[in-house]
Amino acid sequence: MFSLEKSFCDWKLSGFGNSPAFLFDSLESTHSLMKARASAGEIAPGTLFVADTQTAGRGRHERTWASPAGLNLYFNILIPLDGIPLASAPQITQVAALTFAEVFKSLQDESNAQGRGNKNIGKVTVKWPNDILCGKSKFCGILAEIVMVPTQKADADLRQHDLRKPAVSMGVGINVNSSPLDYAYLGRAVTTLKDICGQNINRERLLQMLIANLERAIGQFRAFGIRPWVAAWKRMDQFIGARGTIIVNNHCTDENRDSGSGAIKKTGSILDMQDDGSLLFKCDDGTIETVYSADLEI
Repeated sequence: MFSLEKSFCDWKLSGFGNSPAFLFDSLESTHSLMKARASAGEIAPGTLFVADTQTAGRGRHERTWASPAGLNLYFNILIPLDGIPLASAPQITQVAALTFAEVFKSLQDESNAQGRGNKNIGKVTVKWPNDILCGKSKFCGILAEIVMVPTQKADADLRQHDLRKPAVSMGVGINVNSSPLDYAYLGRAVTTLKDICGQNINRERLLQMLIANLERAIGQFRAFGIRPWVAAWKRMDQFIGARGTIIVNNHCTDENRDSGSGAIKKTGSILDMQDDGSLLFKCDDGTIETVYSADLEI
């Protein structure tokens, strides 16, 4: 995983089930392109998009995702929902975050065993619902949306009927070989895998491993639901019992995130992650809330 990597244009990748992978030297956003092409029926579930840089990479709530060229990973995978209830689709990002975090943790452990890891940065963990951190510094973000993908089905008379079925377009940004100093202008804690491991990572090999592990995890999720990943989160968690702020109905962007415009903020303490993936949160006024969708600030 720490070997020299090939030129980006020579990477050998595939999506789920050997679906095609498309490499782009530069894009505005892998997520925007995948949504557009999937909605138009131009790509099938399982397809992978990868960019070497993005000019308009975005995270949740339209926040900027810095995307320097030749250093990091920016990709989208179109995840089929066959056999997965639509109501359970939001949990896929939690499955992905925990699956990826296990890979990153193994790299951290290997680097520490080599004596090259950054011992002062903390441990890789997942902050509910799906932000991957080292200590309290983020280095991987996940954004997912449901896309209705056109398909065709023949009836008994062999007439073709246009149908649409849901899939999840999941975008992932990972700070791999960049420097934390590259993100100082963002005004929030950010790190990189290179900073965590003390050495460069082969991005092609890392992405191959992430996609293979995610495909297996989605199969397990289809069979067993979210509960095994809740257990994995509790083993990895550093936040149960910690103080935090939940931000509900959050429309904050980079420009207004400090003012909290459009957001309802509640401070309190994190009690648990429940079997359905929701957060159990005790507010300072004594009320206990089950949170299904929100930002969590630690």
